[in-house]
Amino acid sequence: MADVRILAFESSCDETSAAVIKNGREIESLIIATQIKSHQRFGGVVPEVASRHHIEVITQITEEALKEAKVDYQDLDAVAVTKGPGLVGALLIGVNAAKALSMAKDLPLIGVDHIMGHIMAAQLVDEISYPALALQVSGGHTELVLMHDPLHFEIIGDTRDDAAGEAYDKIGRVLGVNYPAGKTIDNWAHQGKDTFNFPRAMIDEDNYDFSFSGLKSAFINTCHHADQIGEKLDKYDLATSFQAAVVEVLTTKTLRAIEQFKPKTFILGGGVAANQGLRESLLGQIPKDVKVIIPPLKLCGDNAAMIGAAAYNLYKAGDFADLTLNADPSLELPYADSYFA
Repeated sequence: MADVRILAFESSCDETSAAVIKNGREIESLIIATQIKSHQRFGGVVPEVASRHHIEVITQITEEALKEAKVDYQDLDAVAVTKGPGLVGALLIGVNAAKALSMAKDLPLIGVDHIMGHIMAAQLVDEISYPALALQVSGGHTELVLMHDPLHFEIIGDTRDDAAGEAYDKIGRVLGVNYPAGKTIDNWAHQGKDTFNFPRAMIDEDNYDFSFSGLKSAFINTCHHADQIGEKLDKYDLATSFQAAVVEVLTTKTLRAIEQFKPKTFILGGGVAANQGLRESLLGQIPKDVKVIIPPLKLCGDNAAMIGAAAYNLYKAGDFADLTLNADPSLELPYADSYFA
């Protein structure tokens, strides 16, 4: 069978990325232009600023991706792009770039769900045995996803309010940590003690949903009360207590889902998959007969390689888009009702 090369784009938030992926498994190039420094002074991503940066660099990173992969447009079999969910303005930059290339170079066009991409980053690391269960944790999403095959998914658990990564960034502001705060909070959490006993919302409820808004509020209220009475709290103990609550909830619900659905593979994805506390907790408790795939740090954040991996599965299924493809900021994963009913 001939090799299939896909040029993929990702621009759903504050990273502009292009990649060339061969056969859905091999990264021939991966270019990521981050915008973190531009957004740090605002304490979070500003959509208009993100869109402007995407426009400025997308042509350059496309050329870099092709050069690094040592290919030209005639070597490509398709062009793929994140179509949602994400920031609508940011998504539109990638979608329009992909549509322009598809039309100009006569390449099939593939629209990819961003969450599907995060999950399929695992495909770039190892073979996924199905059914599989994925815990997708990032600044915008916290979901448990059950997969029957590479194209059909069921979200069995979702966040009711703040995503885990979003909560990290919000409490980071209180502690004076620059955006994004996750890495620093994770480092501090390994230096303190869980002395504050923050709430573990919904941990005992008979579902797989998450809620981190109450934890965030409890953390902020604790810090504000200490300020009012002139008490100095240990930042390491605060970080440890916060992370202990997040990790316990995520781990408990994940292990419960593994016990119920008995997946052959477990996948940890998204930016918060880089969190060492979460990795240690899950790896120490997941049953030995379940294959565990945790992508390297470069593939945990937003990147085009994961979009190319997911696009390959869609390519094989003949699932192509046309030039009416549009950004969908509230896109939901494809649902396999015949299997999961």
